[in-house]
Amino acid sequence: MPSDTSTAATGAAGDPADRTSLVAIDWGTSSLRGARLAADGRVLERRGFDRGVLSVPAGGFAAVFGDCFGDWVHEHGVPVLISGMAGSRQGWFEVPYLACAAGLEDLAAALHGVDTPLAARIAIVPGLSCRHEGAPDVMRGEETQVFGAASLRGARDALCVLPGTHSKWVRLTGGRIESFRTHMTGEVFDLLRRHSILARTLPDAAGGEPPFDGEAFDAAVQCAQSGPGLLSRAFGLRAMALFEEMPPASRESWLSGLVIGEELRGEDLRGSHGESGGELWVIGSDLLTARYVRALSALGCGHAGPLKALQVVPIGPEATWRGHHEIWKAAP
Repeated sequence: MPSDTSTAATGAAGDPADRTSLVAIDWGTSSLRGARLAADGRVLERRGFDRGVLSVPAGGFAAVFGDCFGDWVHEHGVPVLISGMAGSRQGWFEVPYLACAAGLEDLAAALHGVDTPLAARIAIVPGLSCRHEGAPDVMRGEETQVFGAASLRGARDALCVLPGTHSKWVRLTGGRIESFRTHMTGEVFDLLRRHSILARTLPDAAGGEPPFDGEAFDAAVQCAQSGPGLLSRAFGLRAMALFEEMPPASRESWLSGLVIGEELRGEDLRGSHGESGGELWVIGSDLLTARYVRALSALGCGHAGPLKALQVVPIGPEATWRGHHEIWKAAP
């Protein structure tokens, strides 16, 4: 059942500095991750399971949590803080969204306690909501990562992108999340990759991860910045395959660059953020972070042209655990 290897504590066994002070849980749609944290926020041990909220039967959350992390709770007797989709309508308990703008203290004050048979204090972090162009937008889990990244960087102002199935662009101002916008980039890529006519022109998805073609990826990112948009450009991949104008091994990289490039065009980096400069944090898994850093570099971020003042800073998954630590410290 585990999907990643536990990481043993560093330091001497029994050292008071290495005692667990918090169990941090990131419970997403498709995965469940947890970490034991020391009082200073250091990760002592990690675990991961393929037990996302969609795999949990009704009324089964306490049992799944106990199976995966019950020994940590019983052995260390420490509180538990859960972020992500566990607080959604499909999760353990639906926790109302907080409206932006919201800061660390707002999240900490709105933690929702959960009663369980386990002898532990368990609380769920609320998600955030905002509105733009008359429509609502929501997120759960990314707010914890953003505040973790802010702590790691020692900064209170940044533009952030959190790549994923539903990528989030977040504006952090004065230590508060002012607004954010969601792009269904990862989900659209998967739909095109597996369920559209393009699937016939791409390597078999069951054959494992195809080699990455950086030149094809960069070209597609640039291609997406002008012209008729994703709906037309995507069919162009079908036509290039018919006329054998792109090698089969390069096509998935090109499609990845196209959808990410479309997302970047939608954020209007040149118009909205290029002149103001500052830092653009790319927060997430190593693979997706590397793709977005490359795409932003292809557009000139931090190098030349109108985006040279925008410095791209990759921040890994450690932001999740630091965010839990910061929220818990701020809790009343």
